[in-house]
Amino acid sequence: MYKHLLFDNSLTCPGVFLKYLRMRLDVIVVFLTLLFSFSCKDVKSDKEVLVAGMVWVPSDTYSMGSDDQRAYSPETPSHKVTTKGFWIDETEVTNLQYKEFVEATDYITVAERELDWEELKQQLPQDMVKPPDSLLVPGSIVFIQPKEQVNPTNPSLWFKWVAGANWRHPEGPESNLENRWDHPVVHIAYEDAEAYADWKGKRLPTEAEWELAAQSNIGTDPWSNVGEKVLANTFQGIFPYKNSNEDGFSKTSPIKSFPPNELGIYDMIGNVWEWTTDWYNTSYYKELDASRTMMNPVGASSFYDPDEPYTPKKVIKGGSFLCASNYCSNYRTSARIGSAIDTGLSHVGFRCVKSEITN
Repeated sequence: MYKHLLFDNSLTCPGVFLKYLRMRLDVIVVFLTLLFSFSCKDVKSDKEVLVAGMVWVPSDTYSMGSDDQRAYSPETPSHKVTTKGFWIDETEVTNLQYKEFVEATDYITVAERELDWEELKQQLPQDMVKPPDSLLVPGSIVFIQPKEQVNPTNPSLWFKWVAGANWRHPEGPESNLENRWDHPVVHIAYEDAEAYADWKGKRLPTEAEWELAAQSNIGTDPWSNVGEKVLANTFQGIFPYKNSNEDGFSKTSPIKSFPPNELGIYDMIGNVWEWTTDWYNTSYYKELDASRTMMNPVGASSFYDPDEPYTPKKVIKGGSFLCASNYCSNYRTSARIGSAIDTGLSHVGFRCVKSEITN
């Protein structure tokens, strides 16, 4: 390149010569920029493969819990937390995804196992009498809609223990997953969700992570319509006996049936409740130091629910297809209730998260 410069009279002037060099350098810079951009694109694609089906939630400081008049005592008062960024599944784990896990590992869910009375009675009052062996059979808790109006303060009138109910048979032995492979898997106890997450190289979210991922839902009432479009799978009508099914579903709905939130995550409210790793302690928020911001909180150190003091519970979030405006408002993102870790229910599922990928 330099040899021909000796014979180019137009470059004998120092100013012209410098201009020529700058032109050549500009060409080199453009070339290197393009080369670098293509390399970066390849690296990004590799990361996208690693987190396929997941959405990035950036680190943020936000108000967790609620001081809203609709808030229940365990979710008050609100307090500041900072949570590191993470990836979260864009949808709840489906029946098909869980089937792939079971077939690969031969895993047996809690609802499919024989009951151990010695283990079970540790969660019950000491004077509890052992029930007949005919009742100590595998099964799970199913929502069975009453045919008429009932006392809304007694959940035993619509939640029933059904022998043979499990993730394969959501309503009992006679039911199956035909036409429901893209619905969220249910009747999953906490350890069942953990086992799947481990198999996928992921984990279950903390309550703080879950709530941060759902923050863009704040200010949105899922039971209302926007442009005649229902925003979430909830219970319309008079709970628990009269469901008008305005959203098109009486039970679970296929993933992505409703609009995602602003981050691109589906069903953060409605459809099914979702497991988190935090112990459920009804007084936990009230014991926090409200003057400081908590960094990556992992919840209470132990469980506590005065209504069921012997039962270990984890926090579940998001509400389900059974949340109704006339009965509860637990489809708010700050809402939190506890669920027994060894029990599956027909309206509880989960999704997974993954910490930041650095390579």
